Amino acid sequence: MAHEKNHNYHILPPSPWPFYAAVSAFFMLVGSILAFHGETPLLGIVGFLGCCYVAYGWWRDVVMESKDGDHTPVVQIGLRYGVLLFIISEVMFFVAWFWSFFKHAIFPVPEIEGQLAPTVELPVGQWPPAGIETFDPWGLPFMNTVILLLSGCTVTWAHHALIHNTRKDLVLGLTATVGLGAVFTVFQAYEYSHAEFAFTDGIYAANFYMATGFHGFHVLVGTIFLAVCLLRARVGQFTSKKHLGFEAAAWYWHFVDVVWLFLFAGIYIWGR
Repeated sequence: MAHEKNHNYHILPPSPWPFYAAVSAFFMLVGSILAFHGETPLLGIVGFLGCCYVAYGWWRDVVMESKDGDHTPVVQIGLRYGVLLFIISEVMFFVAWFWSFFKHAIFPVPEIEGQLAPTVELPVGQWPPAGIETFDPWGLPFMNTVILLLSGCTVTWAHHALIHNTRKDLVLGLTATVGLGAVFTVFQAYEYSHAEFAFTDGIYAANFYMATGFHGFHVLVGTIFLAVCLLRARVGQFTSKKHLGFEAAAWYWHFVDVVWLFLFAGIYIWGR
């Protein structure tokens, strides 16, 4: 047969999603910049909604490809490599914020106006900068640490339940993980609302909010990822032998947990 498949690879048909994703991301970026300068945020909202639609449509197609049998063992290996490379890229993203934080913490220098000659010795500053009242790490940050560690246990419980085909424990483990992720997000928002410093209050505040804020965004994305897995688990789309979507969500969640441990140890405890 001319159209008979005689290989283990999945040759993708032309897809509109990369183009839609690029256009939506461009609108969201430009709209956000305009909103930061006091213009209407409408363009940014349109771009954000477009990105949400692309995420839904693209992953829906990937799920349908799996149900149609296109995700052969060879294809699954490629998908796993893709997930691992994505997580590695996310690790390097956070390395940038840690680098900035530790650089300014180890070599604090007061703000200097204008240019100084290379022979001028820079005055030594202090860290955290004067006027910054940091969080007590053993309060709400420690509670959030316990929450994320518990969520790592529950998602592992769910994974083992899926491998052993125990559907009830799979659903319970995923439900607990999604709930813990939501609680973490609420506590993080509560912490921000009681912060004694704003985003514009110097380099400490900027690094703190960028590092912890992007981590909070990743927690939100991971929670949605696991919630979708929970819905799929309830309708029986995962099997003990084929559950790549759940594996990707679990790996991503463990990555989020590890990043928070570094944030808690480096920024909340050491950074004080």
